[in-house]
Amino acid sequence: MEVNPDLQMERDGATFDPIELTYIKDGGAKVTQRRRYIESLVCDDPDFQQEDPNFLSRDELYTSAVRRGVMIEKKILQLNITDAKEQYWFRDAAIRKRQGTAIALNNIMFVPTLIGQASEEQKRKWLPLATNLHIIGTFAQTELGHGTFVRGLETTSTYDPKAQEFVVHSPTLTSTKFWPGNLGKTVTHAIVMAQLITNGKHYGVHPFIVPLRSLENHMPLPGVTVGDIGPKMGFNSNDNGFLRLEHVRIPRDNMLMKHAQVLADGTYVKPPTNKLVYGTLVYARVGYLSACTDFLAMACTIVTRYSAVRRQSEMQPGAREAQILDYQSQQLKILPYIATTYAFYAVQRRSAEWYDRLQQQMATGNYSLLQKCHAVTAGLKGFVSYAMNSGIETCRLACGGHGYSHASGIPELYTYSTHLITAEGENTVMLLQTARYLIKCAGSALSGDVMSGQVPYLNEPIKEKCAIKSESDLLKLDILVDIYKHRAQRLVMEAAKKLHRDISEGQSQHNAWNNCHLQLLNAAMAHCHYITVSAFVGSVKDTKMSDSLKLVLTSLCQLYALYGIYQDSRDFMMDGYLSGHNITSITHHITSMLATLRPNAVALVDAFDIRDEILCSILGRYDGNVYENMYKWAKKSPLNKDEVHDSYYKYLRPFLRSQTSKL
Repeated sequence: MEVNPDLQMERDGATFDPIELTYIKDGGAKVTQRRRYIESLVCDDPDFQQEDPNFLSRDELYTSAVRRGVMIEKKILQLNITDAKEQYWFRDAAIRKRQGTAIALNNIMFVPTLIGQASEEQKRKWLPLATNLHIIGTFAQTELGHGTFVRGLETTSTYDPKAQEFVVHSPTLTSTKFWPGNLGKTVTHAIVMAQLITNGKHYGVHPFIVPLRSLENHMPLPGVTVGDIGPKMGFNSNDNGFLRLEHVRIPRDNMLMKHAQVLADGTYVKPPTNKLVYGTLVYARVGYLSACTDFLAMACTIVTRYSAVRRQSEMQPGAREAQILDYQSQQLKILPYIATTYAFYAVQRRSAEWYDRLQQQMATGNYSLLQKCHAVTAGLKGFVSYAMNSGIETCRLACGGHGYSHASGIPELYTYSTHLITAEGENTVMLLQTARYLIKCAGSALSGDVMSGQVPYLNEPIKEKCAIKSESDLLKLDILVDIYKHRAQRLVMEAAKKLHRDISEGQSQHNAWNNCHLQLLNAAMAHCHYITVSAFVGSVKDTKMSDSLKLVLTSLCQLYALYGIYQDSRDFMMDGYLSGHNITSITHHITSMLATLRPNAVALVDAFDIRDEILCSILGRYDGNVYENMYKWAKKSPLNKDEVHDSYYKYLRPFLRSQTSKL
């Protein structure tokens, strides 16, 4: 492979070996080697080589996604890939081509929900069917009229003790299930979230397995109206669907009963805690953190490599046009988001550890961590996906005009990923759920309780000034963590006190909460930012690595924390904890960090270790041969099939001749 000389120059000038950082990101050299091997099974397989999706119709995109989904599962069986993580890598390598797969939700939501909420007997029945794809499932929660507010769902499931069946029904237009992935044309079954009614009493939302299509001819079953919701902003290979159920009867055993149960006579047996539904949501949100981080890594890889190859304007009169990566304004767009990506890798790993600990405790009947994990992952999902969304758009803008082209890979990456801001919990609501937990903890702390987990700072006295003796102290990682902790502590306590004050002055709980949304959202974001900075600092300090890499990651961590303070300086200065002079010093430190990290920019994105086949970007090619390949790509446009387009004969020629006759 002949590499663009500018890109090769960047790699030769790096001060650390990118593969060392890749090993740290993945969790070890053996993990990286195995991941690469699994990815190669997809990328080197002729069965996965398909026409450029940018030139396909919606129908062709969906057909391709069905073919791809079936091919993925066949290959997994043929290759005997049984490890869950390796199956994820294999599927991910195929899906990251952003052509999608029409059976993704079977593995992402249907099977995990069975694992988390089905009884052992139900698992023995349903898991082999789902994992061997004798059936294909999805998760149907969101309705036309209700999404994140799960308690407001209108779909009902009424138990009939005589028949020992549930009658699942969509009583209103707004109760129509809307948006579930793969629902429109693909799946045979769905886990439907519905209001349980038994013996005339309502017991809230519970999960039910509902067959939707015949296993013989794939036709919708009696009482089932199902279809595709139409084109979306992106992700159009996915048949997001609508579903109406008209008094559809299912066996009593189709209610998932690991926790709550309905006995044969209709008696309801409540779960040990009403928060158990959070388990599946925590799993999904940890997955979303990983996806958001990977998407941002892709965007950073594209813009950084392109910025090394692209030369534009003279820095000095008469000199060769400069690499745009040499312009500080370009560095300011790119390097903070590279730092953000590595911060997100750190917090995603920490979140996965929390989830593993939660699963271990729940297996013993201990649910004490459930609400805490739900609260923090809900907020992190909002915090991380907002930053991802903003970061990808910034990377697109930093690519100039070519960033607008699908050849760059960024427009499709943006539209493919941006749904994560609303999927499985709209971000504002997610952050407010985190805020609710924080306010509860603040109340306990004010009452003298000792806080643990992620909020022990609520027991600490609020300091008036940052403990720095010189401006260079602002580069110390522990001090940076303390700065973020102070902001979170102050904003959480201020929100709690305002809420309490409004209630004491006569406002209802609901109105007081609604009138505090600004403070509550700021508090939740500050808390999540603190957790992320803390996770990144902990990763840099605790991970064994070479001195050269330690220097680079320390600078990257400093940049992430300093740039966050710079962006939200009002929050940090409001109570005098930091001064205007401190912010000026931070600005100087940021410019210094940009210069320090500039020589390693390409190496830092190379360490993400994303294959070209997965990156899907001409601008971000590993070899940097951008322009020749953009020209080749443009020539493939279907509009170039004929030298003269049919529309010329239909419209342009008659018009031009009519205009000529007037001359």
